[in-house]
Amino acid sequence: MEESSLAAESQPKEVSSLRSDNTVECSGSPRSRKVSARWDPDEACRPVIDDAPVFYPTAEEFEDTIGYIAKIRPQAESYGICRIVPPRSWIPPCPLKEKDMWENAKFSTRIQQVDLLQNRESMKKKSRGRKRKRRRHSRRRTEANAASETDEKFGFHSGSEFTFEEFQNHASTFKESYFGTHECKEGSNSGATNNKRWEPSVEDIEGEYWRIVEQPTDEVEVYYGADLETGVFGSGFPKALSMVAKSESDLYATSGWNLNNLPRLPGSVLCFEESEISGVLVPWLYVGMCFSSFCWHVEDHHLYSLNYLHFGDPKVWYGVPGSHATSLEQAMRKHLPDLFEEQPDLLNELVTQLSPSVLKSEGVPVNRVVQHSGEFVLTFPRAYHSGFNCGFNCAEAVNVAPVDWLEHGQNAVELYSKQCRKTSLSHDKLLLGSALEAVQTLWEISLGRKTISNLSWQSVCGEDGVLTKAIKRRALMEEERLDRLPICWKSQKMERDFDSNTERECFSCFYDLHLSAASCNCSPDRFSCLKHAKHFCSCEITQRYVLLRYTVEELNMLVKALEGRLDAIEIWASKDSGVVSIDYTSKCAAKKPKLDQDSKSCNPMEILPRCPVVEDKVNMNGSCSSSSHVSSAVVQSGSQDDHNDDQTLVMNAEAKVEHDCSFDLNLNCMSDEHESKMMDVSDGCDNKASTIEEVTSTSVSNQEKARTFEGNKLFGVDLCLPCPASNVPSISSSKTEIVDTSAVNVSMSEQRYQLETLSPVEPLNFGSVMAGKYWCSNQAIYPKGFRSRVTFYSVLDPTKMCSYISEVLDAGLLGPLFKVTLEEFPGEGFANISAEKCWEMVIQRVNKEITRRVSLDESGLPPFQSSQSTNGLAMFGFLSQPIVQAIEALDPDHQCTEYWNHRRMQQHSSVPSCSLGAPQTILFGINMTKGQNNPSVEGHHSIDEMQLVVRRLLKKANPNPEELRTLHRIFCSESAESRIACAELIEEMQRNVDNRKQS
Repeated sequence: MEESSLAAESQPKEVSSLRSDNTVECSGSPRSRKVSARWDPDEACRPVIDDAPVFYPTAEEFEDTIGYIAKIRPQAESYGICRIVPPRSWIPPCPLKEKDMWENAKFSTRIQQVDLLQNRESMKKKSRGRKRKRRRHSRRRTEANAASETDEKFGFHSGSEFTFEEFQNHASTFKESYFGTHECKEGSNSGATNNKRWEPSVEDIEGEYWRIVEQPTDEVEVYYGADLETGVFGSGFPKALSMVAKSESDLYATSGWNLNNLPRLPGSVLCFEESEISGVLVPWLYVGMCFSSFCWHVEDHHLYSLNYLHFGDPKVWYGVPGSHATSLEQAMRKHLPDLFEEQPDLLNELVTQLSPSVLKSEGVPVNRVVQHSGEFVLTFPRAYHSGFNCGFNCAEAVNVAPVDWLEHGQNAVELYSKQCRKTSLSHDKLLLGSALEAVQTLWEISLGRKTISNLSWQSVCGEDGVLTKAIKRRALMEEERLDRLPICWKSQKMERDFDSNTERECFSCFYDLHLSAASCNCSPDRFSCLKHAKHFCSCEITQRYVLLRYTVEELNMLVKALEGRLDAIEIWASKDSGVVSIDYTSKCAAKKPKLDQDSKSCNPMEILPRCPVVEDKVNMNGSCSSSSHVSSAVVQSGSQDDHNDDQTLVMNAEAKVEHDCSFDLNLNCMSDEHESKMMDVSDGCDNKASTIEEVTSTSVSNQEKARTFEGNKLFGVDLCLPCPASNVPSISSSKTEIVDTSAVNVSMSEQRYQLETLSPVEPLNFGSVMAGKYWCSNQAIYPKGFRSRVTFYSVLDPTKMCSYISEVLDAGLLGPLFKVTLEEFPGEGFANISAEKCWEMVIQRVNKEITRRVSLDESGLPPFQSSQSTNGLAMFGFLSQPIVQAIEALDPDHQCTEYWNHRRMQQHSSVPSCSLGAPQTILFGINMTKGQNNPSVEGHHSIDEMQLVVRRLLKKANPNPEELRTLHRIFCSESAESRIACAELIEEMQRNVDNRKQS
């Protein structure tokens, strides 16, 4: 593009202080003056430089705009600029030429002093009263102009408003007067009557332009209608909404070469920017006259730009490849030291030229393009360009960003940060939007859905793909910056709409904060980037925190997905698993801040860790759940409605949130520890009904606990005491009486059919025990490298049984990654961070294949499989007694704390067993939940009794205020350290109770 977008203060970067924008144009303006200059061709200073390449796409090539730009890039990018000549048949109508628009629509202009673009004094020197060269025109400068010359900055001040008709007349008059292009008579002295108008060539005008810039002897001022917003003024291309009748204009209204469509074409990452950024996503118009100039500059964010000349005289361009951008900047500073000393960001102002001849002498490659009406000019990332107009014309320009731009865009925002320069758009938003789109298309390709768009995204992925490299680079930068922060800083999950309605930028360097931000409790609405987080304020470190949209581990998993790892693709692209959000900094040794899950700005459902212990299920394999989670078992019967299913799922979610976001003393849930008996479904109907009642009452009982126990708290600890629950319907034994027995028989027979066909799990490798919160649960230990084999229905042919290999992989700080593959077809794999979810995915595929075959009227198919009847932990072998014993033997030092704490609580409980899912709370040797569901049970402890015990204990211990505060802090905090301390405290109390019993 010829000009840059507006500065942050909503003032054009080119606006000069020589004359206020509010100044009324006086009689000495270019419009009112008579042009008396005369062109002398002997004084020409035309640069001797090479021409940039010209491309002539075929009609077929012209159909794919982004594709064609990618095709010519290897040849053209080294020039920084090129010309594209459309097929002859491509002649779009121009709405600007319509009579009403041409004669009535007015646009603003700027006055450019061409003779001062290169050779001018700094404003400080000028203010000393130094005399300026003589004016070539006869009129004197006005007092307003003279006074304005003492201002601080040089620039272009506002000019008159024109219609197209008026501007064309003025531009033609100026050019004719300057070059003397009046009618001249050709022929002999005998008076031949051949009259012919002489016009200067592009070469003539170019030579005179650079003479004015390099060797000025006179003042030359012209108008330029630059940076006209097409959203306000109107575009030179037809728009679909503006067309009254359907015609051939439809082709041009929807064309990718229509600059209104270009930025958001498929394949341009600007399609992920929602805002209508003027000059970037919304084209700008440029109405020029002879000598009107666009000075050396690069595009905002080093974007590509495409310029189309709608009509008029040619436009001359000069381009420098992006690889030599630094060389150009150094050459300009060398030859214009005073101007850069006065204004270090001079190149951002677009008011300074330097002759291509001078740049060439400094070793900077400069290439020329002469753009004619109906042609495009394409500039490449960070390619400096400048130029001028040869006469009256009208052009339109906009930016575009193919995926290969992402590398250049990252360089741009890092440069802007060093320069403390505001950004125009969020680079991280475009980068992540591109990556997520690419992962989704990779997922679709893996399912056999190949389209041109999908294959296009696939071409930028893979280990060496430009998109993969861009994400990998950004993830590395994020990790390095997080590592530089103090390890005790808290981290919180960034809200999805953090920057949706408000621009978020660093208070210091204006870096965009879409991916991460730092702040402090003292200024919750003020943020910094990670680089300037330490300089934010002087508050204690404990008050500081970091907001992360994605953790480094999530970004690294995204890289693996883009590289083509199917397990990573499934994690990111699957609608069920979504994006993994975890506490990736639970260990101080990792030198990363911890995700603070109790933050008010954090949505609990968004930060919920998806580790393998997120849900324990009542299942038909009979494994006894020992967690305080609500059971997700659902009785399959014909009388059950969808509403109840939804309600159960909602309660499950609520229970999970409660479990993960608050500390609970329900650690001593008793169960029949080593039993995994299968449900007996071969007895009579009465037994079946009894079994269903047992499962139903267990599930409902757990749901009631999750919903009806409020937090009577001791030092902030929820003791899970009963409270009224009028809003929760009670479940009585009459519930079982209304079960449709026939439906139950069908359900039970199907479940028995499933269980009879399952084979025992065969261990292949027990692996090695890993320390860390995700490598175990209260149900099982998950050794790294564990592998097992089990037989189940084939996802490829459900009429056959096949062997599945289940394994536990190391996903780094994500913890274990569970993977299941068909042994005969390793390419058919399912991966998730939950063993249960992993096998649910298998079951879904089996059912999907059964559905497909049913539609083809195939016979011999098994019944649909229920995820409730197949436990993922059991399918891995983690509930098999021999495998459990072998894995336990791998951990003699009890590194898997959660698992062994739970085992220890069970072993030392005074109650031999409890019903499934009924949690027990042991506090100071007292069963706090004993008899809570039945007040008549002997030994029931009232709230008063328990409070009395606690008061006596505190009185006996006589703790000082600091010890009480520490104890309160341990119980109230949600940090991993506090949870560990709490568990150790309870374990120590239990040991004291046991020792007293033995003595």
